[in-house]
Amino acid sequence: MIYSISGKLALKEVSFAVVEANGLGLKLFASKQTIEALPAAGADVKFFCHLHVREDALDLFGFTSADELEFFEMLISVSGVGPRSALAILDTGPLAELSAAIKENRPDLLTRAAGIGRKTAERVIIELRTKVQSSKSGAVVEKMQTDSDLVEALMSLGYHRDQARAALAHVDEKVVGTEARLRAALAVLANKQK
Repeated sequence: MIYSISGKLALKEVSFAVVEANGLGLKLFASKQTIEALPAAGADVKFFCHLHVREDALDLFGFTSADELEFFEMLISVSGVGPRSALAILDTGPLAELSAAIKENRPDLLTRAAGIGRKTAERVIIELRTKVQSSKSGAVVEKMQTDSDLVEALMSLGYHRDQARAALAHVDEKVVGTEARLRAALAVLANKQK
């Protein structure tokens, strides 16, 4: 089994990266958040890996931390959640937020992932609630709900979902309250357009 790969980042695309290690170019599928966090091509990188074996393919999935790999493997252990669906869930937020959503029994927060319906989200919660660790899950879920509402508000103002999420990610954690976070996100978006 392949646990990790270290080498030079040869290429990064929307859903995968290619790492050259000892003359071998390995294609690793990854979440959008992982891809966006990668350095420029040519830099040294390390991925923790999961090898998914199917009849017609061997797919390698890459993660920048062992915790993210562990969470991914918990997700794919749930019936009906495949590797692509697990990556979609990982794209909806940081691990702490996902763990809190599971602990607080909030399938509506998991259904934001592409291809994840209510029944699948409920199954994930039932099967993983006792396996995930989450401190202050109530406060984290409240912030997730507020940010979800803010993403919708920003989209109604003409911004794309990815732009809205990126802007909220740059808002200082100390900024609280819906209006204050919305103003801060709009300021981030305005600075990026200059």
